[in-house]
Amino acid sequence: MSALDTTLAAGRAEAEARMRDQVRLYRQGADVFDRTTGQTLPGPQTVFYTGKARVKGIAASTGEDTEAGEREVVLREYEVGLPWATALPPGVRLLAGDRMEVVTSGDPRMAGLVLWVIGSVFGEQSTAWRIRTEDRS
Repeated sequence: MSALDTTLAAGRAEAEARMRDQVRLYRQGADVFDRTTGQTLPGPQTVFYTGKARVKGIAASTGEDTEAGEREVVLREYEVGLPWATALPPGVRLLAGDRMEVVTSGDPRMAGLVLWVIGSVFGEQSTAWRIRTEDRS
């Protein structure tokens, strides 16, 4: 094992030690109209990952005001770090619009927060898989 490999292994172990939140990464299926009840129901969810993560707000100043329907919302960005070795099922790539739910967190205000994936960064010399997300609530 080279010095770089040793350093990366130590960095990845430290990064994982800081992952104290639990998240669920999933893709939401298209809504389904129920002709019997006349209601539109959320489509099925395909879960890609459930486990530890580090959810970190990027900067409050990056929030962007936008309108959703008749409601004004502020988009706040978060970076979610997953263990570097996290793999998605074969043939699946993370897409903008996939979602990350914070299941548990040391900060109880974050539990239940649903974040929308806007991008991710890969790297052979990274210590974690970093996914950019935004809170659209």
